[in-house]
Amino acid sequence: MRFIDEARVYAQAGRGGDGAIAFLREKYRPFGGPAGGDGGRGGSVIFEVEEGLSTLLDFKYAPRLIARDGEPGRGKQQYGHQGGDLVARVPPGTVVFDEETGAQLADLVLPGATAVIAQGGPGGLGNLHFVSSTRRTPRIATPGTAGERRWIRMELRLVAEAGLVGLPNAGKSTLLAGLSAARPKIAPYPFTTLTPNLGRVRVSENAAFSLADIPGLIEGAHQGHGLGIRFLKHLKRTRVLVYVLDLTGTPMQDFAIVRAEVAAFDPAMVQRPALVALNKLDLIAPAPVTETAREIQAQTGLEVFPISAAQRIGLTPLAAAIADRLLANAAVADACLS
Repeated sequence: MRFIDEARVYAQAGRGGDGAIAFLREKYRPFGGPAGGDGGRGGSVIFEVEEGLSTLLDFKYAPRLIARDGEPGRGKQQYGHQGGDLVARVPPGTVVFDEETGAQLADLVLPGATAVIAQGGPGGLGNLHFVSSTRRTPRIATPGTAGERRWIRMELRLVAEAGLVGLPNAGKSTLLAGLSAARPKIAPYPFTTLTPNLGRVRVSENAAFSLADIPGLIEGAHQGHGLGIRFLKHLKRTRVLVYVLDLTGTPMQDFAIVRAEVAAFDPAMVQRPALVALNKLDLIAPAPVTETAREIQAQTGLEVFPISAAQRIGLTPLAAAIADRLLANAAVADACLS
């Protein structure tokens, strides 16, 4: 399935039905009086989170959501039927914005969560509401009101507790595959990962966390270089960042580049708990690995874990450290989900 994380959609709620003007005329009630019923409420456009979804593809190619109008009222005090609501299923992590004002309309995270994106218009009043002591046969009814209509912008932000970030070809996808059952595309060239991937890491029988692999950044990504920073929004919900660095390159310089690009996207993200995974230790002698790890830890203040994602070396302590940081920072979970 193609991964789509942005969509522009037109949402139109239903119009309320008109109120009716009618009078009761029955054999034994010749002067029954006004009996026009109210119009039905127009249907609303509602988003509901469905756990199994992971893309906005359906909205990309069907960008019009139009709910049904309410029915008009009828005689004998009969009210019109309400217009059916249009309930659209969205993946967890969907954020909805009003395109004209830029206001956030909804942030849908948990399965089953709902939000009214366009409210249906109320129905009009029939003439039975306008009778009085001086107006016994009112020929007055009110029309139904139009429902809300707006263009909206949808963004999908993966709901992951931890995120892997690094330069292209640092081994993030290999690390995700080593830690979880996810099977992202892996190849020995840059920009193999073109869309974010998500996996579930099980640390013990009672402990697990979700992990996102974000496509590689390069220097100047915040200016649109490479794949740009459009995928960094998927890190906004993460509570722990894992900087994946290539030991065979210049890891300290790589860290500075990636950290700067994350800060350029959102300065608050660099304040979150983080650690460093020094990858490809199987290609470097042990002594230089230890020295490099000590140097990076001293300069960054972050705990460093030498690993080999390809050979599955050092992954258990890394996963345990991520789980510990998530547990220690559980209090900020709600803030990251907003």
